[in-house]
Amino acid sequence: MKKAADKNAIGKNAHPPGYYGRKMMSASDWAGSQIQKWQREEKERKNLEDFSQKNCICISRGAGVGALEVAEFLSERTGYRVIDREIMEYMANDSTLTEKIIEFYDERVPGKMRELLAALSIEKKFFKNDYIQQLAKTVTALAHAEPTIFVGRGTHLILPRHTILSVQLICSRNRRIARLSNMLGVDEGEAEKRVNIMDDEHHEFFNAVFLREKIASDEFDLVINMDFFDSEYPVAQIIACAFEQKFQTF
Repeated sequence: MKKAADKNAIGKNAHPPGYYGRKMMSASDWAGSQIQKWQREEKERKNLEDFSQKNCICISRGAGVGALEVAEFLSERTGYRVIDREIMEYMANDSTLTEKIIEFYDERVPGKMRELLAALSIEKKFFKNDYIQQLAKTVTALAHAEPTIFVGRGTHLILPRHTILSVQLICSRNRRIARLSNMLGVDEGEAEKRVNIMDDEHHEFFNAVFLREKIASDEFDLVINMDFFDSEYPVAQIIACAFEQKFQTF
């Protein structure tokens, strides 16, 4: 992992509460650029020994907790890319795109990716509908491409447990409402309505896709309450330290 950047230097650029400052590339643009990148790399890559899932970080959170801000600081510390919900959903809903990714791996190690997915379908009880199968293909392919920080979409339930650091970020409902109010430029009453809607959607997603009524704390290596931190920076450092200790990356 990269050495931590100077804390004071990063602190100067810390995001104000409820605001994610970096302009994100659209999911479609990201997917297109990623395909081009892999195509370039495939022309140069001859060594097949690096076909293995990279150790990744999976962050689970509710809306307004500040997970993307944490992920960005964590990316600066580790050099890992950040894959958020929007990118995963875009790729999972485009079967042609995901199949292109799988083809890249099949060219290098014929049948290996499908073998991994077949094993997943046996191991995971929720591996039933087309959406979760497509999401699993997407997440598995991305995790094999390069070390990644996944934010959302239950990736900690998809990838092999021994290959990931699974983190849950939580905070009080009042903090979430205040952050969304600030981020969206609406009053707290409107922000609360949006929190309710997003929480309902989150619950429905996990119930329909992963067959779970709620997320259990024992699914995670680390649960961090954001209420007791003044910024996202120290939270990212804690996660980076836990990752280093779990996978002995020094």
